[in-house]
Amino acid sequence: MTGGDAILEKGADRLQELSDRAAKSGGPTAKLAQPLAEDAVLLRRMKPSLIAARLKGDAPTDLEPGSGAVVAEANPNGKSGKRGGPNPVMVIGAALVAGIVLAKVLDWRSHAHPRG
Repeated sequence: MTGGDAILEKGADRLQELSDRAAKSGGPTAKLAQPLAEDAVLLRRMKPSLIAARLKGDAPTDLEPGSGAVVAEANPNGKSGKRGGPNPVMVIGAALVAGIVLAKVLDWRSHAHPRG
């Protein structure tokens, strides 16, 4: 194992630890568990020695995307993690109305002080 391999392996181990902690914590951070685990697998596949072996034709190049990503069980306490909140359509509608009102106010104020 080269120095570059060791650095990438250490980074992949750290990402896997973060993924496991995120999965166990639940809530919004649990959503990050799967992408972090996939990133750990990607880092392990990007070791300089493996890349060199692939270039020489000694290592497989037809691996399935996302295979090998292991994530700890999310929400081990059985809670669903869904907390509710406002309807997204209502939030988007309110933002649209607020934007239109703001545009009208700015346009109205620009007529009060014309430039030239």
